[in-house]
Amino acid sequence: MTDQQPVLISDAQVFDGTSDELRRADVLVTGSKISEVSEKPLTAPDGARRIDADGRVLMPGMSDAHWHMIFAPNTMDAMLEADTGLMYANAVAEAESTLLRGFTTVRDVGGPTFGVKKAIDAGSVPGPRVFPSGALISQTAGHGDFSPAYAAPVTLGGRPSRFDEIGVFAVANGPAEVQAAVRAQLKRGASQIKLALGGGVISDTDPLDTLQYASEEISAAVQTAADWGTYVCAHVYTAEGIKRAIRAGVKSIEHGHLVDEETLDEMARNNAWLSLQPFQKGDNPLTEEQIKKAEPTSHWDRVAQWAKDRGVRVAFGTDMLFQPGKLGIQSVLMTRFEKVFGAVGTLKIVTSGNAELLGLSGKRSPYSEAPLGVIRAGAWADLLVVDGNPLENLSILADPGKSLALIMKNGAVHKNTLGE
Repeated sequence: MTDQQPVLISDAQVFDGTSDELRRADVLVTGSKISEVSEKPLTAPDGARRIDADGRVLMPGMSDAHWHMIFAPNTMDAMLEADTGLMYANAVAEAESTLLRGFTTVRDVGGPTFGVKKAIDAGSVPGPRVFPSGALISQTAGHGDFSPAYAAPVTLGGRPSRFDEIGVFAVANGPAEVQAAVRAQLKRGASQIKLALGGGVISDTDPLDTLQYASEEISAAVQTAADWGTYVCAHVYTAEGIKRAIRAGVKSIEHGHLVDEETLDEMARNNAWLSLQPFQKGDNPLTEEQIKKAEPTSHWDRVAQWAKDRGVRVAFGTDMLFQPGKLGIQSVLMTRFEKVFGAVGTLKIVTSGNAELLGLSGKRSPYSEAPLGVIRAGAWADLLVVDGNPLENLSILADPGKSLALIMKNGAVHKNTLGE
């Protein structure tokens, strides 16, 4: 929207997304963007709405770089059996809840979210900005192949799985099929492409240590994405899988919990990102077998420290699955990053840091008109006012219903408990 009432947020202690300290400032929002940030008091324009922060912290909206808008608010049974209308209704309801936790942007890394994104962008329903990947592209017997083990593969005349039919996954084999699958997601509006390059926890037929997709298949996806001005991110846990990915040009490693120090050195040399999820047992509903399978992924903090020591760019994401009504854990996971990165470092990651990763979408970014994740003139007006100081006590953001006094996205106020 560009015809919104101007908003002046006065007497704020501003964390701008990049600095180590707060500074007192007034912030003027005009339309969907920040028009002025001033350490001197500003006069509200005629007709402006004035919000008194009264010394509270004003910070950029947060982002989750590994979110699943469709998976998160639906059970596995609903994904496999329920009417798709219910699946999307749950996604729309959760989109508003995500926004009200202070996550004003998400990178969706697998799922048919294009329609929900369009509805949010049009203002029909509230929700975060969405960087959609479309279907997760997987080989036969890969992390995204949910067909029965004894069913004929699609390549050999078998039927697509339910997940393929609704656009959650796209099974493709060989460079030509991979190219076609990538182009299909880009045609639908993908801002980046997601490949499955190794085993997963919720996919029962592919062990975590498996290497998925040959180098020439990965390169085909990377080149096709590059032809559209964007990049490939990849689900992969192991060091060998990560090496194969980054040598083929993958820019963002999703998970990476089984990486070693040598591979992180190579990631640093190649400017590859590590999109890390601070998993703990019980975060996602898993079977007993899946819990055993997930045990090696619990050492996220060791991997985070190794990456930090080597200068690897780390992004924050959650990867919450199949948890309708329980997704407040998204905020809790964010606060876990403090263990390695400290409060200020974590806040930088979930604001300006993640925004840099999202910027790799280049011309395919849906929101390239202005910067995300920062408070400065010309940036998108995605803002939070916090009761308390998260730079000193990050844990307050684990309870956003209590700690967030103001939530603004695109210049529109979605929550306000402050005086005017």
